[in-house]
Amino acid sequence: MHSDIEIARRAKLRPIAEIAERLGFRSGDIVPHGHYKAKLPPPTPPIKDGGGVNVPVPDGGGVNSVPPAADGKKGKLILVTAITPTPAGEGKTTTSVGLTDALCRIGKNAAVALREPSLGPVFGMKGGAAGGGYAQVAPMEDINLHFTGDFSAISLAHNLLSAAIDNHIHHGNALRLDSRRIQWRRVVDMNDRALRQIVAGLGGPGNGYSRADGFDIVVASEVMAILCLAESLADLKRRIGKITVGETADGGTITAQQIGVAGAMAALLREAVQPNLAQTLENNPAFVHGGPFANIAHGCNSVLATRLALRCADYAVTEAGFGADLGAEKFVDIKCRKSGLRPDAAVLVATVRALKYHGGAAKDKLNEPDVAALKKGFANAARHLRNIREHYGLPVVVALNHFAADSDAEIQTLRELCAGEKADVALCKHWAKGGEGAEELAEKAAALADSGAAKTAEVYADGDSLADKFSAVGEKIYGAGEVRATPKTRAKLDKWQEQWGRLPVCVAKTQYAFGSDPAARGLPTDGHRFELTDARLCSGAEFVVGMGGDIMTMPGLPKRPAAMEIDIDDDGNISGLF
Repeated sequence: MHSDIEIARRAKLRPIAEIAERLGFRSGDIVPHGHYKAKLPPPTPPIKDGGGVNVPVPDGGGVNSVPPAADGKKGKLILVTAITPTPAGEGKTTTSVGLTDALCRIGKNAAVALREPSLGPVFGMKGGAAGGGYAQVAPMEDINLHFTGDFSAISLAHNLLSAAIDNHIHHGNALRLDSRRIQWRRVVDMNDRALRQIVAGLGGPGNGYSRADGFDIVVASEVMAILCLAESLADLKRRIGKITVGETADGGTITAQQIGVAGAMAALLREAVQPNLAQTLENNPAFVHGGPFANIAHGCNSVLATRLALRCADYAVTEAGFGADLGAEKFVDIKCRKSGLRPDAAVLVATVRALKYHGGAAKDKLNEPDVAALKKGFANAARHLRNIREHYGLPVVVALNHFAADSDAEIQTLRELCAGEKADVALCKHWAKGGEGAEELAEKAAALADSGAAKTAEVYADGDSLADKFSAVGEKIYGAGEVRATPKTRAKLDKWQEQWGRLPVCVAKTQYAFGSDPAARGLPTDGHRFELTDARLCSGAEFVVGMGGDIMTMPGLPKRPAAMEIDIDDDGNISGLF
């Protein structure tokens, strides 16, 4: 059995200019980064209605030099999400890639729109995020390491603002920014628990004022969220200027525009805002752009990349991070609300192994048949299915990501359980067979997308209060009986309500459970309490973050991180990357 990196190296990739030409781009439109990846011109901004609300680009035009899809209409959008993640693995990105290749194999014009991997997980516990087996995006090594430098640009722009804040205070603090009320932390794209809380400015007057500070991982940066939600470079610059960096002693708000570096930050992001084009191992187009985590941010790739995929293909496949309670909820309530995009169908990725884990099976026993644990763990998938249909308004098919140890009895049991939830199942073997192994899923997903059954649905309304929005997500999606905010958190929400009350909310919580307890497998008892322990205002990204439980915005490394397995030989060949 070959490793992911060995499979990727054996693939016969096509020159990126050839992939771009298939999408309708001229050679002068693309900026190649080597032979197999390139930057593309972003689509033109959408039209705004009289109230300033985003309206989708009308059919028949709107992308720089890119023609509309073959039939003259905007493509259909298929959202890939998953059950609650487990150590057993679900394979959401792998399924997204396999589905795209399978759609192309059955004669559909398809493209995939994915997020870029963060170096923190690549070198930490999770590993890369370019798919796996024979369902990968390539060049795999480049994508998982530095790719086109987007994350570096985001980090530099973010930390430029951090430096400018401390410099402003050092040189007289004309804005009267209270150093105790600075909310803008620094970022680095690496898991480093020692940087979660620090003291900056030590060493005397020449080094600025001493103050408490800390680091988040780059994917948690508001600049990352802004890049992924911006409709254009001008929109990105506007949003950066609106970033709230802190307050004065009397509660006045200070923004990045007032600090004076919003333009310079946007200049650093001039190329990063342009979507990236890569390809699958079967030479189908892959837009890989942006990378916020869904457990601490909104977890979706860029609006610009999704729009390009929709304008260049009849079917655009995209994924939302972690389980459907996190990424899919934020896709609907943040990305779709802000952009006017709307999925036509959803795919829920599940594995027999993961459902058995949710049913109480031990991690080292997941290869052993256990129908009882599967039945018990299916409650997790059932809640996600209901949320997708009832609260997101989407028709859904279950993608059963097949493992060799899955027994026939377990597969049949899962089909019967899904039938009880009125959900179809497609058995998928794309990891081992590429697109050929996901043709059943492609047929079913395309049929759902073409059915017109998707309905516009959101978990809460714009006019609901911030507190009520968090309650709606907790009660409707997580099954909580009560969403309680700590007094400090409630005070923040009340303070922001008048000016920012119409913004959507973004819950930052563990990805491993519906509630805030990461050890709670399966489905928590309805009526459990979900507590918001803190809140952050992301006025540039235009959403309010609520922190659930002990969630952290800077991960740590495991005892033996993946970095210890990665090496490079004298000829430049990398090993151990997965």
